Amino acid sequence: MSETETQDPINDKAMPLLDHLIELRRRLLWSGAAFLIAFLICYYYSAWIYGFLARPLAQALQGQPHTQLIFTQLYEAFFTYLKVAMFGALFISFPVLATQLWMFVAPGLYRSEKRAMLPFLVATPILFIMGAALAYFFVFPYAWRFFLSFQSPKGGGGLPIVAMPRVSEYLALVMKLILAFGVAFELPVGLSLLAKVGILTSKQLKAYRRYAYVGMFVIAAVLAPPDVFTQTGLAVPLILLYESSIIAARMVEPKRDEADESED
Repeated sequence: MSETETQDPINDKAMPLLDHLIELRRRLLWSGAAFLIAFLICYYYSAWIYGFLARPLAQALQGQPHTQLIFTQLYEAFFTYLKVAMFGALFISFPVLATQLWMFVAPGLYRSEKRAMLPFLVATPILFIMGAALAYFFVFPYAWRFFLSFQSPKGGGGLPIVAMPRVSEYLALVMKLILAFGVAFELPVGLSLLAKVGILTSKQLKAYRRYAYVGMFVIAAVLAPPDVFTQTGLAVPLILLYESSIIAARMVEPKRDEADESED
């Protein structure tokens, strides 16, 4: 055994393929059970969860003659509550899912690799919640008021234009934006991991900064609804996260010798 392996031990034991598959099956069963329990709990409170998701729209509709959500198919409301329960169950059971994944992978990592991965594991849910909170508390209120401003009670030619959103379409839009903002806020984690393994460097991130800015607005245009405010509300945080990724990459990237830097 080398000196490096002695100082930085690995806890994995030699296991045949069948044992690895049994271990994987055990972790999947625990994850599935956690998701199922969370789903049943969330379905019981699905009306409350949907009320929470619909609150920004309800506040935007205050003072207007039509303040209801509609469904045009008999089964639409039922499947909407199922989607709400699955959406809530994914949030609640995520710590268990991540823990089971870590328990399956961790035995094959060295102690130093575990210490290096710990900050990224902690930052991932925090950044996702920050992105989801930004969408819910900041983007939704202004975006819904912007879309509702196109109503015309008098209408052109005497026909009024009134917003009557469907529950399923509203839920699909809300979940898409929450997931988009949450995943987009994982940018520092992804770039820092690439810098940690030496694929990217902070100097490269600085060099491609102008192209990254353009890419942020393109990503916002694809993920966000087609209004300038919502797209800007996603693009600007992405730019700030990219700048923070440069700082994080500088902190975690492997130290290089001056001779290597001069060659670059």
